[in-house]
Amino acid sequence: MFPWLAYGHVSPFLELAKKLSTKNFSVYFCSTPITLKPIKNKISNYKSIELVEYPLESTPEFPPHLHTSNGLPPHLMPTLKKYFENASHNFSQIIKTLSPHLVIYDYLMPSWVPKFASSHQIPAVHFHIFGVANLAYFTCLVRDIPGFSFQSKTVCLKPSEIMKLVQAPRDNVEAEENELSDCIIGSTEMFLIKSNREIEGKYLDFAADLFKKKIVPVGPLFQEISVNNQENDEEIFRWLNKKEEFSTVYVSFGTESYLSKKGMEELANGLELSKVNFIWVIKFPEGEKINAAEALPEGFLERVGEKGMIVERWVPQAKILGHKSIGGFVSHCGWSSVMESASVGVPIIALPMHHDQPVNARLVVEVGFGLEVEKDENVEFWREEVARVVKEVVIEKSGVELRKKAKELSEQMKAKGEEEVDLAIKELKTLCENNLGKYRDIN
Repeated sequence: MFPWLAYGHVSPFLELAKKLSTKNFSVYFCSTPITLKPIKNKISNYKSIELVEYPLESTPEFPPHLHTSNGLPPHLMPTLKKYFENASHNFSQIIKTLSPHLVIYDYLMPSWVPKFASSHQIPAVHFHIFGVANLAYFTCLVRDIPGFSFQSKTVCLKPSEIMKLVQAPRDNVEAEENELSDCIIGSTEMFLIKSNREIEGKYLDFAADLFKKKIVPVGPLFQEISVNNQENDEEIFRWLNKKEEFSTVYVSFGTESYLSKKGMEELANGLELSKVNFIWVIKFPEGEKINAAEALPEGFLERVGEKGMIVERWVPQAKILGHKSIGGFVSHCGWSSVMESASVGVPIIALPMHHDQPVNARLVVEVGFGLEVEKDENVEFWREEVARVVKEVVIEKSGVELRKKAKELSEQMKAKGEEEVDLAIKELKTLCENNLGKYRDIN
């Protein structure tokens, strides 16, 4: 298994690795040492998962602690990609040494990953950790495919967002589209997707026709929730326990999306205007010498008092979302956050920023378990709109219907249980068995 060097990518790959390991697969989980470090203690009960280091070149300008996108300043991302691609000889050596029966690889992987596996008669399957509606939409947007037009007039970018995309360096847009296209084309017979039919049924069928490949959903794949609170989480849950049912919003923008200073001020003032309880997880890019107290409006923390809690570290998100006091999730709509919110039955207050997030936000609205904070023609949001949507979801009658729909989704997803991932594993086993029958061993 070969995920991209970001926690949002590593996490679903690791959860799939755990599922595979319980079905008689031995899994070699491959990434840079700094990326593997925090997951070592998460696989202690999974003896058939082995971590394999994929070292990048270390230089004074780009030392090993930067060999991950977690907390990496955005301007260094092209450098990380370059160093990753230049280490292809390490991937080659790993494949030759391990002789696997299957390679599962990520989006953002260079095209040589499936090509090299194929040259050694090893099937390589792409695991797409984003939603299929977003995948199909951007494919139809960027490429003119005869006979195919995207199915929805609402699950799409707005004109101002398309303008921003058009203004982006053309080479970047084309490079990303080519990377994605290579990932799908290189995938043997099928590709896996972190999704389910409850949320994306019609888009799964459309995308299968669009890409002419079998698309196999594996479900939401969340990190298992520990029954024991970590010591430093106790304060959070003591605070939540004092709040009434559905009275509080959880605010988080994931591991790699950061609000501007202006955005933080507008969100803070919007939360204050709403008069709703909130717990807000605030992160800054690696190397930024700033804390929440400095970034938030002057006097904000004193004014909100016990109505708000600010946290500046990792928190057990799924556990917080599952708390009875949580009535809404102010989210950037990264795909993992969307799936996590649906799985625990919490409606979303969508505040998308970039990449797949705007399309995900509109999918949430279409399915009926969230509302979006509207932005102006400059793609900026304002405090009054934040307050309006937060109140609509948490306080007003419309929030009852949103919670009802979110709960229905949650129950449907739980009823499916392990069915989707079990079917996906069965497909992978069949692929491996068929391949072993067709080709000689790599050695």
